Amino acid sequence: MNRISSPLGLVSLDDRRRPEPPALVLVAHGSRDPRTLNTVHRLLDQVREQRPGLPVHLGHIELNEPLLPDTLASLGTAEAVLVPLLLSRGYHVKRDIPEMAAASAARTRVAAPLGPHPLLVETLHARLIEAGWGTDEETRRTGAVVLAAAGSRDPDSAVDTRRTAHLLSDRLGVPVVPAYASAATPTVDTAIRALAARGRDRVAVASYFTAPGLFATQCAEKAPWIASAPLGTHPAMADLILHRYDQVANLRGAGPCQLAAPPRGATSHELPALAV
Repeated sequence: MNRISSPLGLVSLDDRRRPEPPALVLVAHGSRDPRTLNTVHRLLDQVREQRPGLPVHLGHIELNEPLLPDTLASLGTAEAVLVPLLLSRGYHVKRDIPEMAAASAARTRVAAPLGPHPLLVETLHARLIEAGWGTDEETRRTGAVVLAAAGSRDPDSAVDTRRTAHLLSDRLGVPVVPAYASAATPTVDTAIRALAARGRDRVAVASYFTAPGLFATQCAEKAPWIASAPLGTHPAMADLILHRYDQVANLRGAGPCQLAAPPRGATSHELPALAV
């Protein structure tokens, strides 16, 4: 290997020619709840700690600064991978983020949303254990979980949430029913009643939200037994953000504004276990 001298010692010519990695732009929805913004900033810190030297930025779809178009404008014509801090496909992933990316001068590609993925199930499981979920026979016999999500009118969003519910059910060995705070059915109340009718009277509400907020609080208040905290800053979340980044950053010959997502119209049974 050829080396040259520098004030810092010998440097590989290969290292000098190695291109800078694309920037990681974490795309958050935005919220009026200050706890949400605090959670997002802590997640960014975790990502930076895990990947020193990787340029990491934040852009919001709405409500908080910096807004995504402003973040992209600050990058000029640099290359960037946009990682949605969203848990399923929907309008923001399919339309808003790609359109904002296409309108910028930056050379962008858009990663898949965080879910479905086993790392999310790992986080959901950990949050339920923290809330008091048991592993005893009584819990397996009479327990169940309502996976409380924000909700979307996009059918692909429901497909992704059902897949997460299926993976969590496999992990816990009890029924897991997805339910929604808005825009989709069933509601959390309806799901709880349906499980009670099946003899499942120890029902936990698993918060399928990235951070605390109005919907997460409302869903937790409906829990007849325990309610877990939002996904938050569990270490697996930073791992998953970097995984989604790597999936796109490592592509060869990919064009700009590529959206890495499961095939349109795929059913929950057709989605791969790792959602890669």
